Amino acid sequence: MSSNPLSISSAPDYYASLLQASLKTKAILAGKSVHAQIIKQGLFSSVYLLNNLLNLYAKYGLTCDAHHVFDEMPIRNSFSWNTMVSGYAKGGSIDSARQVFEQIPEPDSVSWTTMIVGYNQMGYYGNALRLFLDMISRSVSPTQFTITNILASCASMKALDIGRKVHSFVVKHGLGSYVTVANSLLNMYAKAGDPARASIIFNRMRLRNVSSWNTMISLHMQSGNVNLARAQFEEMAERDIVSWNSMITGYNQNGFDIEALQIFSEMLKDSSLRPDKFTLASALSACANLENLRIGQQIHAHMVRTEFDVFGAVENSLITMYSRCGGVQTAQKIIEKNGISDLNIIALTALIDGYVKLGDITPARQIFDALKDRDVIAWTAMIVGYEQNGMNDDAVELFRLMLMEGPKPNNFTLAAMLSVVSSLASLDHGRQIHGAAMRSGEALSVSVSNALVAMYAKAGSVDAARRVFHLIDWHYDTVTWTSMIVALAQHGLGEEAIELFEKMLILGIRPDHITYVGVLVACTHGGLVEKGKSYYKMMQYVHKIEPTRSHYACMIDLLGRAGLLQEAQEFIQKMPIEPDNIAWGSLLSSCKVHKNAELAKVAAERLLLIDPDNSGAFIALANVYAACGKWAEAAKVRKSMKEKGVKKDQGLSWLQLRHEVHVFRVDDALHPQRDAVHAMMGKIWDEIKKMGFIPDTGSVLHDLDEEVKEQILKHHSEKLAIACGLLNTPDNTTLRIMKNLRVCNDCHSAIKFISKLVGREIIVRDATRFHHFKGGACS
Repeated sequence: MSSNPLSISSAPDYYASLLQASLKTKAILAGKSVHAQIIKQGLFSSVYLLNNLLNLYAKYGLTCDAHHVFDEMPIRNSFSWNTMVSGYAKGGSIDSARQVFEQIPEPDSVSWTTMIVGYNQMGYYGNALRLFLDMISRSVSPTQFTITNILASCASMKALDIGRKVHSFVVKHGLGSYVTVANSLLNMYAKAGDPARASIIFNRMRLRNVSSWNTMISLHMQSGNVNLARAQFEEMAERDIVSWNSMITGYNQNGFDIEALQIFSEMLKDSSLRPDKFTLASALSACANLENLRIGQQIHAHMVRTEFDVFGAVENSLITMYSRCGGVQTAQKIIEKNGISDLNIIALTALIDGYVKLGDITPARQIFDALKDRDVIAWTAMIVGYEQNGMNDDAVELFRLMLMEGPKPNNFTLAAMLSVVSSLASLDHGRQIHGAAMRSGEALSVSVSNALVAMYAKAGSVDAARRVFHLIDWHYDTVTWTSMIVALAQHGLGEEAIELFEKMLILGIRPDHITYVGVLVACTHGGLVEKGKSYYKMMQYVHKIEPTRSHYACMIDLLGRAGLLQEAQEFIQKMPIEPDNIAWGSLLSSCKVHKNAELAKVAAERLLLIDPDNSGAFIALANVYAACGKWAEAAKVRKSMKEKGVKKDQGLSWLQLRHEVHVFRVDDALHPQRDAVHAMMGKIWDEIKKMGFIPDTGSVLHDLDEEVKEQILKHHSEKLAIACGLLNTPDNTTLRIMKNLRVCNDCHSAIKFISKLVGREIIVRDATRFHHFKGGACS
């Protein structure tokens, strides 16, 4: 039996129900078939039916089809207009939505709210606020949904003043009883910077839902009030995944990583909820910060058991965790399995850093080179990796490449590069990096300025270090002042270093243990024994700093250089810790200066017990015997050294000329300018002897003829380096010589005369300090 044909009155309802079913089942083709039937049967007089068709197309984002239907509608009601506005707004065509909105004869609260929501979702918060004010001025009553969106706009803009006015409006119109509105007020005050008002609102709320509690927990965590967040978390009768994530992430971001993992463990035990990507990312981040590979592996195992998709944020956290915890091979396997397309720069930089820590630079560089979007963190990590592994030339080359094609260096990059050139003692490179720092605007940052002070000091330019220091001394930063004090002490400017330290104390800048190392070194080189002793006591009793091995070594050196060898020995015996090789080495060095063979033997024996292969101990003891004329004992020491296979460190001196380093040994025969250098040194030798220089043949600690000793002294490595510098640099140029061992007495005396003869400043950095020779004197 055939069914009765549809009547004119029932057809619109029937087709409307079919359209609703199509929308519900997401059957857009069925909906279009219904549209065809509507056209075929000419059912355009039913506003209800066409609104359903309009709604179907709008919900599916087919705004062109929706607008075609809208244009053909003979009659439109508010639903029609609002559907079109909503369709355009949700589809991101906010300008088209505004055009339709402005054509509405009488926009109602839904119309206004739809536009406000559209602006809010597109991030046009200012437009949303202006539209809301326009809505109020036209006496259109907002809904709770309008208010929640406006408060969201205020929160995003941190527009606290406007948010307070909206709050007053809420109170005036009695909208605060809605939980959604109260939650939006909480969120607005929390994000806009008034946590106290947020707490008041929370405490006054008669009804709270999980979202209310989550907002307060998140607020407390953001403010660093982790205990208050935990207390409110414990009060919650019901928790969702956001509650747990707020606690875990909050603990992690506030540095309470152990507590973050404890909460994560509680969640797994006490909750039926499964961790999501935010939970796992924060838990893995906590493991990375703690460098706890075992727990990190357990979390990874949980992810494997639960078949959790390791992509996006979780994969990045997993890579970072393994890289920081020493499991770079596992991190590499994950990357090989999943590819690097979804990895962020943080994870890949952590992987680079992981290889760097293992000293495995090659794979680190391969990963770096494979990065498409290398940010400043990645470049800096690679540069620091080279620097930490002593590959300074590679660091310099990479920095040059960064300046040409990479991002602008930040203060960490520049500080790292300044550390590199400090190791190279290359003033030219240092000046170039200083220029880069000035161009980037980072030259006055504390970290870069401190590194500049250290770099110029190590490169021998204490005047440049001073100039940088005076630009930033107003920071009253301990590291800044300490860097300058240490620099002055290293350059033999002990009195100036002490004056700066006293000024530091007057200004209330608290010294640290490194400051006191610099001060004690200054006292040592200035022979200020009593002042050094008083500072040593001040460090302990005024500033409550426990002495370290460095401080003990400084005090032994202070006493020993002053000839107070017995007191230095007693100081060692009273030390609360076992003396190390530096302590005994300092005493042995002083014994050499003051020719105390008996105590030198004790110091050398104790030093060799700690470090049997220490060639310095054998050489120093042999030299003490030789200086005292005990040639037989000196020969025995050298024989013992040879029998034990201990090799003497070779003395080297070098200088940089036009970006090329020239290295010299004693009586160097390999330098390409050998003949010219030796001839220059011979001429200088004769001239300074005429000026009154007397060779210190006692510095040659071998039983040889005086003439042979003088010939050896003439060709010491630092003298040859100076001759080379004089041959290859313009007059009045400062010569900068580096030496790996201490300058001998004869060279020290000779260079004073040379500086006066040639009218130049000669700066020599040896193993312990800088010597500034000028006009016949040394700093």
